[in-house]
Order: sequence, then structure tokens, then C-alpha cells
Amino acid sequence: MKNAPISLEDLRRRIYVKAKAEPTWRFWGLYVHVCKMETLHEAYQMAKSNNGAPRIDGITFDAVEESGVEGFLKQIQDELVDNTYQPMPVRKKEIPKDGGNKVRVLSIPAIRDRVVQGAVKLILEPIFEGDFQSGSYGYRPKRSAHEAVDRVARAIVQGLTRIIDLDLRAYVDSVQHSLLLEKVARRVQDLSVIRLLKMILKSSGTKGVPQGGVISPMLSNLYLTEVDRMLEKAIATTRRGRYANVQYARFADDVVVLIDSHPRHEWLIGAVEKRLREELAKLRVEINEEKSRKVDLSKGGSFGFLGFEYRRMRSFTGKWRAHYVPNRPWWKELIFCQADSPVGYATFRRTWQLARKYGCCDIRADRPRARAAKVGSEQADQSGFSALAACPHPATGAESGSG
Repeated sequence: MKNAPISLEDLRRRIYVKAKAEPTWRFWGLYVHVCKMETLHEAYQMAKSNNGAPRIDGITFDAVEESGVEGFLKQIQDELVDNTYQPMPVRKKEIPKDGGNKVRVLSIPAIRDRVVQGAVKLILEPIFEGDFQSGSYGYRPKRSAHEAVDRVARAIVQGLTRIIDLDLRAYVDSVQHSLLLEKVARRVQDLSVIRLLKMILKSSGTKGVPQGGVISPMLSNLYLTEVDRMLEKAIATTRRGRYANVQYARFADDVVVLIDSHPRHEWLIGAVEKRLREELAKLRVEINEEKSRKVDLSKGGSFGFLGFEYRRMRSFTGKWRAHYVPNRPWWKELIFCQADSPVGYATFRRTWQLARKYGCCDIRADRPRARAAKVGSEQADQSGFSALAACPHPATGAESGSG
């Protein structure tokens, strides 16, 4: 009796369940699913939805649509099945970072290569999602930076105020291909898939994962999984009932570790930092000592994570809470502008609460949004929100409420 063909969604679900239930299982027979037209179609739609800059071959999605998507994907499938597929050289594109003082080099693959990378990701992602830890949030399905921010804020409220703020030096450029493929091979027993991954990695250089590649975020997370496991073990071994003495959050290469403030747990700072350095040394990942630091929030310190600056402050009821604001110079100027105004600092704190409550500021925004104005001028006047809206933008002189 012939079995009915399984859909891509059901296949991914079954793979994830198997990977989660059996952490040592090595999957085989995956390459045939990578080559299926259903997988290639889904990978093409993913690539098309992201669009992006033109590739090195100059072929655009409009050109592919005009010539025929089916023929385009059939050619890719034939090359994969015949083992004649070869990735094209990536297009290098420099973009500024750190305020324009440095540049980040993006490696932009051709559309055909993005489709192949997407197909591989669709099949391998449920395997490694079963291995990824709860503290990892970067570029994962059904996870977001907002959840990582909330995780850090909750830990601060629970009294974990000693902070290890780690900055990894050129992380994505320092990933060792041999170590990465070894981690893949622990879960994948399919030489064709390993060979295809090796070609994808080599297309951008002798080490590192291509920034801009479809599969790069998943591979970058996989490379740091052992670091996450070490931190999860530290949480489990130091836990007191339902209270954790260690907590962490990682978004891609941005890592922050929070440790309980009680004097008897002071030894944990050195112990956790030592283990972090040991695990990163095994991966040949360097720590940027200039940007990495240890902070104690109970002594008035602060640290940055995912675009927010965190502190510990007392609420109106006298309880300690996590206070975090966008880590942008103009926003700090706005704070000082409001605090020095006749309205006073207490009104500014109330204003900030309204901004949070009504969505005037979020992690993706470049400036406070004006949605809070919709709650009504009476409520805004009573809370001091109108004073914030009238405070000029430090960069442009425009009113904050106008944007």
C-alpha cells in the first residue's frame, strides 16, 4: 500500500517532535526533501517576500516572474538532484554601523542561491529548534526581541542586579566552518546535506557565515548553543525552588547574564564569567574587552541591551522595578529637557508610563509615536503628556507629538 505524500508543514512538525523527544537522534534522508518542488516553492516565496538589493548576476524577481517561476525552480531542482549545483559568488555590500565609524559587510547571494539556502533551512530548522535553549531569542520562529527585553526586565525585578554584559568581536566573521559542520553532523546523518552546507559556507570565504544569507541566522544560533546550555546548567544548579540566582538572554551575538545581588552569591560572577570565557575559547570567538563590562544595578549602574538602557528604580509604591528607555542620545536629551522643565520629574515619569501604556514608543521606533494623543486631550493634559509632546526634538527642533 502506497503512503499518501506528506505536506511540508506536517514534515517539519514531525521532525521537530522527533528532535525534541530524542536529543541524540541523527536524521537521515533529508536531502530528498530539500529537492522537492514544494520545498523550493516555499523557499522562493520566502526569498521574494524579503526582496532586497540586486544580486551579483543582476537577476531580479521581476525577471524570474516574467520568464516563469516553474522553469526557474525546475532548473534548480535538476541541479540539486544531479549534484551539479554550485553557489555563485556573493555580492559584497558595505553598510555603516556604530554611528558611521565602522562598516558591516553584507554578503548578498543570488536569487537561486537564496532559494537553495531557504530550502535547506526549512528542513533543518525544526531539528535545531528542538536543541535551542529558552534564553535564545534571535531570529527564531515565534520569538522576538520584545520577549528578550521582557526576560531581562523580569530578572531585574527578581533582584538579579549584577550584570555581565558581553560583546563578541566580529562574531559572524569568526565562525569556524569545521566546528560548525561538526555541530550539524551531530544531528544530521546525510552527507549530501553536509556537502551542500559546506558549499554555501565556502561561497563567502574560508570562515564566518555570510551576513545576508538566508540560512546564516540559524547557523549562528547553532554555533553558540553550547554557551546557552552552559548558562542553562548554571541556572538549574544555583536555583532555590522557583527563584533563579542566574538568568540570561541572548539575541544572536548580544549576550547579557544577570546574577543575584545577595552577598553570598558574589562568587557566581567570577564562576559564570570564567565558564563563559572557556566556552567561547573552544569556539575561537573573541570577547571585545573594551565594550564588555560588569555592572551592579544596585549601585546605580546601567547597561545596554537590544537598543534599551536598563537601570533599577523604585516605583511609586516603593518597590524596585526595571526602568529601561531607548538607548538613543536624542531620547536622553529629551529626558533631561523634561526633567528640568517646570512640569517636574514626577510628571515626566507619569508621561513615560503613558507612553508605554498607549504604545508611543517601541523597540523598532526611531522616535516616540503620537498614538497616545488619541487617548484624549483631557487625559493627556492631566498626566503631563502635552508637555512631552511640546518638548522640541533635539535633532530637528520639531515637536515630538508631530511624528
